[in-house]
Amino acid sequence: MSARRGWHQDAIYFDHDAPCRDSERHRHCQGRWRGSVSLGYGPDGKRIRPRVSGQTKTIVQDRLKKLHQDLDAGLRTDQGYTVRRAADDWLRDGLAGRSAKTVKKNQNVLAPILAVIGARKLRDLTAGDVQQALSLMAQRYSSAAVAMGHNALTRAIRHAEARDLVGRNVATLVETPKGQSGRPSRSLTLEQASALLAAAEGTRMHAYISVCLATGIRAEEARALRWEHVAFGDPAATPPVPASAAVWRSVRSHGDTKTEQSRRTLGLPQMAVDALRDHRSRGHG
Repeated sequence: MSARRGWHQDAIYFDHDAPCRDSERHRHCQGRWRGSVSLGYGPDGKRIRPRVSGQTKTIVQDRLKKLHQDLDAGLRTDQGYTVRRAADDWLRDGLAGRSAKTVKKNQNVLAPILAVIGARKLRDLTAGDVQQALSLMAQRYSSAAVAMGHNALTRAIRHAEARDLVGRNVATLVETPKGQSGRPSRSLTLEQASALLAAAEGTRMHAYISVCLATGIRAEEARALRWEHVAFGDPAATPPVPASAAVWRSVRSHGDTKTEQSRRTLGLPQMAVDALRDHRSRGHG
C-alpha cells in the first residue's frame, strides 16, 4: 500500500478516456495527463490539491513547476479562475457601497472586453491579450468607453491581485487605444436654454433649472441643495459679498459628491439669485 503523499508532494498520472493501450508510456492512449500538489486539509476537512493538466507528461511537469512557484510566492490561483470570474468578483465585492447604476456602467464597459478574453485563465493572461481586447473594442466604441473599460479591467485584476489570485496586473502595462468619435454634444444652445427658462418661469422648477444652467452643477447635487447651503451675499458690503452655493452633498446613494474634489462653493449669477429669491418667496421650500 502506497504511503500518503506529504505536503507539497506531486502526483502525476494519466487519466484515460478509453481502454489503456500503452500501460508504460500511454503514447497511444486516449486521455489526458494530470498532476496535483498536496496542500493538506482545509477547514472543512477536505484535502486541498491544486491540479494541472496537459496533453503530455512534460507539459504537466512544467505546469506543476509553475504551480510550485506561485505557491512559494504566496499565490493561490485556482486553475479555473478566469478573467470573467475576476471581473464578476470585483463587480460583486470590489464595488461595495456603490450605486446599482455605477455597477451596471462598469458591467457594460467590461462586456466587450470579456467577450474576447473572459474565458482566458487569469494567471495566463498577457498584456498582448489585453491589448487585443481593447483594440477590438476601440473599433466599435468611443475613446471614453474604451478608457472606462480599460480602467474597469485594471481595477478588477487589482482586486484579484490583492487576494493573491494573480502575480501581477498586466492591464497596467497596456496603453489605452483611441476609439471612435463620441456622440455629438447634447448641450443646450443659448436659444434652447433661453426657451427652457421662459417655459419654466413661474413654476417650481424655475429655480432648479436656473441654478443648473447658471452654474453647471450636477443634477444630483442641485437636488441635494438646502437653504442653509445658499448664501445670498451682500452687494452693498465693503467689499461686496457675492452670492454662493456650498455644494458638499448629492442625492447619490452614499449622499456624498462624486469625488472629494467635487466639494466646492460656487458663485451664483444674478439670474440664479433672483430665481432662488422668487422660489423662497413662494414658499416652495
